[in-house]
Amino acid sequence: MRDVEMLREPLELFKILKFEGMASSGGEAKSVIDQGLVLLNGVVETQKRKKIVSGDIIEFNGEKICMHLA
Repeated sequence: MRDVEMLREPLELFKILKFEGMASSGGEAKSVIDQGLVLLNGVVETQKRKKIVSGDIIEFNGEKICMHLA
């Protein structure tokens, strides 16, 4: 699991996937979320603009990140 610091919270889920390189673009991030391929705290998340806060764990494509407030 990789720790990721965020400067403010909340952040939108699709933006985190894009900026952390888990998806190549915002459109791809939205698509994989729509398809139910992203887990948030162990549960499938289909809301593209889901607000992510410190302590949340995001899983996609074999990669897992834990969000922390800087």
